[in-house]
Amino acid sequence: MLRTALRNVLAHKARLMMTALAVLLGVAFVAGTLIFSDTVSSAVQKASEKNLDGVAVSVQAQAADDTPDVGKDGKRTTLVDEKLADTIRALPGVQSVRRNVNGTATVAGPDNVPLGNDWQNLAANFQPDKDGYDARYPLMQGRGPTADDEIALDEATAKASGHKIGDSVRLATDGPVLTKRLVGIVTTDDPQVTAGGSLTLFDTATAQKLFLHPGQFDELVIGAAPGADQQALTAKVREVLPKNRATATSGTALAAEQSRMVAGQNKALTQTLLTFAGIALFVGVFIIANTFTMLISQRSREIALMRAIGASRRQVVRSVLAEAALLGLISSAVGFALGIGLAVGLRAVLEANGAGFPDGPVVISPAAVLSALGVGVVVTVLAAWLPSRKAAKIAPVEALNTVEAPPALRSLVIRNSLGAIVTGLGVATMFYVSTLEKTDDMPIAMVGGMLTLTGVIILAPLLSRPLVSLAGIVTTRLFGISGKLAKENTLRNPRRTAATASALMIGLTLITGMTVVGNSAGQAMDKMTAQGLKADYKIGTTTFTGLDPELSQKVADLPGVGAAAPLRDAGFQTPNSTMGLKGTDLNTIDKVTQLDFTSGSLKGAGGNDIAVSQEMAKMKGWHTGDTLDATFFDKKKAKLKIVGIYVDNQLLGDSIGTASLVAPHQFQPKVETLLVKAQDGPSQGLAKQIRHTLGDSPLLKVQDHDDLRKENAANIDMVLNVSYGLLGMAVIIAVVGVVNTLAMSVFERTREIGMLRAIGLARSGIKQMVRLESVVIALFGAGLGIAVGVFLSWATGHLVSQGLPTYELLLPWGRLALFVLIAAAVGVLAALWPARRAARLNMLEAIGAQ
Repeated sequence: MLRTALRNVLAHKARLMMTALAVLLGVAFVAGTLIFSDTVSSAVQKASEKNLDGVAVSVQAQAADDTPDVGKDGKRTTLVDEKLADTIRALPGVQSVRRNVNGTATVAGPDNVPLGNDWQNLAANFQPDKDGYDARYPLMQGRGPTADDEIALDEATAKASGHKIGDSVRLATDGPVLTKRLVGIVTTDDPQVTAGGSLTLFDTATAQKLFLHPGQFDELVIGAAPGADQQALTAKVREVLPKNRATATSGTALAAEQSRMVAGQNKALTQTLLTFAGIALFVGVFIIANTFTMLISQRSREIALMRAIGASRRQVVRSVLAEAALLGLISSAVGFALGIGLAVGLRAVLEANGAGFPDGPVVISPAAVLSALGVGVVVTVLAAWLPSRKAAKIAPVEALNTVEAPPALRSLVIRNSLGAIVTGLGVATMFYVSTLEKTDDMPIAMVGGMLTLTGVIILAPLLSRPLVSLAGIVTTRLFGISGKLAKENTLRNPRRTAATASALMIGLTLITGMTVVGNSAGQAMDKMTAQGLKADYKIGTTTFTGLDPELSQKVADLPGVGAAAPLRDAGFQTPNSTMGLKGTDLNTIDKVTQLDFTSGSLKGAGGNDIAVSQEMAKMKGWHTGDTLDATFFDKKKAKLKIVGIYVDNQLLGDSIGTASLVAPHQFQPKVETLLVKAQDGPSQGLAKQIRHTLGDSPLLKVQDHDDLRKENAANIDMVLNVSYGLLGMAVIIAVVGVVNTLAMSVFERTREIGMLRAIGLARSGIKQMVRLESVVIALFGAGLGIAVGVFLSWATGHLVSQGLPTYELLLPWGRLALFVLIAAAVGVLAALWPARRAARLNMLEAIGAQ
């Protein structure tokens, strides 16, 4: 029987090629994902280990529970100082103590565009030895910074900015723009920098001036003397640290923590890619099952003869499963090789889009090999299991008398009953989901979606009859006899039609659902951007470090500015709530934002008067005139009087008051957002003036309404485009399934096609018949997919709306129409080869075929 299985694989190479392609693509996706994840994890981990080379203990400054991390001057205060460094240096087993100052700095590139990747734009102090070199940051060119006006940059940042030794470099930390002279270019193994960030080095005194205070450090990196025990040294260091103001961690623990962080960062991407790989393999299951069902139908005489000469049912099942396992193994091996290329290509694409992974070789782990090959073989064998059981049930005499028998009515009744139950459960679950209000309930929606989709797949044969018949009316009227024959051929075996269409339906269900939700969310975000915002410009910083209050006031005095309102943030607690407070200019706030009151007003408000949002007032049972016992986050207490309740406004948040109320309670005096209303509308000249007044910092974000919409849409469009690309794999596999089904169907109908040719149907009519059959199947799958996708997006939309109050279901009719056209095009393209093959059949040979 094993020899028979091998012979069958070799005898039907062309018929199995398409099935092998479906398995191959799915396995390539799985293998590529696992190899990519292992490669990136290994590269980042090695870079982290190299970055920690020589680190025995790390002492890191820690803010006390009752002390703000950032003072009024915007600088951190630590108790890690020279005295502590000298104390640690005197401990037995300590060879060296490196004193680090850490911060962030963003370098301005061409056209003042910020370089790097926001929070990965690191700043540190260059610590030269007696020869002027810093082993932590090896020099490529020039020397290390030694004066207040000098800096060094990492090689990648210097190259991206186009700066050379001696050039003036514009940069920003968390204050005004700085201009310093580039004196050195260094290399670094820091994974944050190599992964798309930047590195700016100052001399120690300048770094302390920018980020800390003289004599203070963020970290002490301790090198151990030869033979010293790392854990014992860590314990000794902990004994001399100021209580609750610094922590000591061994180099081994740091490496382990970084490894956990790397695994966590890659986990989400890996799971996402594996989810899409699972979808691709799930689609492949329909093609595999369809192919083996058709092959068994075509080989029913052969199977009957094997049963007649003594083969048991178990042997027949084993033969089919062995054939499937062999096909799965070969396909998986080729798919794994393709997966290696996919992993390399994925890394290159992400690198081109600024991912900035550390350099490292491609890592192919035994787990990736076994997982990819195992998944391919198991999926193929499981998909062939039901067809193998069908083969084993063929009665020898029955099969010798007829080549093909229609499916039993009982089996369709059972299937339809099961499909109705599963679909009913899925639909009921989704109606329940439509009443839920928390995003935490998304797992319930996923279960309901899976049940609904599975139920529709089971019911697909039943649904195919009315829908295909409806399509047949159109094809018959437009294409005559070819259209009628296409309809009859499609209805001849509804289960086969359903299986072929279901593969396409799954991909289009997911694509449609994501498109509808994405389009609705995008429209909702556009509304939120415009809703309540009268200002022409919203100004902030990329790192949320805030704006200088004095410079913000100067913006209001610019020619062409009609009104400007700064928004300053603080927070306070009441006995039963924690809420944010926006401090602003109450005389201008209603000119830059929509501020509608349901009770009271801000007229004449001042001192400790505040207004609260309608939602917060309703939640806490507050009313105009109430007084709140508030404790600000800086531990100061005050009695706040509610003088008004306003309609919820995203910009204003929970509550608003005067800037003078908020300013004393800010850990650092700053304006988080500045809203500006232009006298004559937004203009490029005014935007440029605003930037110049605020110091032309590369951290600045001066956004008009269009900029805000583009920023909101960018994230949604990116997710949709990535999803389209990944789900495209499932659609490609579905197309392969259509080609496979049509090709094998043409083989089954060889004699029939010969008879049609004999009674006068031209070759063009044969081609048209096969093409129309393909288009009808594709449109049937597309129709089901779009309908199910719209239903699921409607049901889950309520969960999305909790984070977007303006969310409402909006169908993107243009894109949905495009999906239908793409499905029709898929049907035409998938039929090219089968139609050509059918038209070229020799009439007499076809009539005599068995």
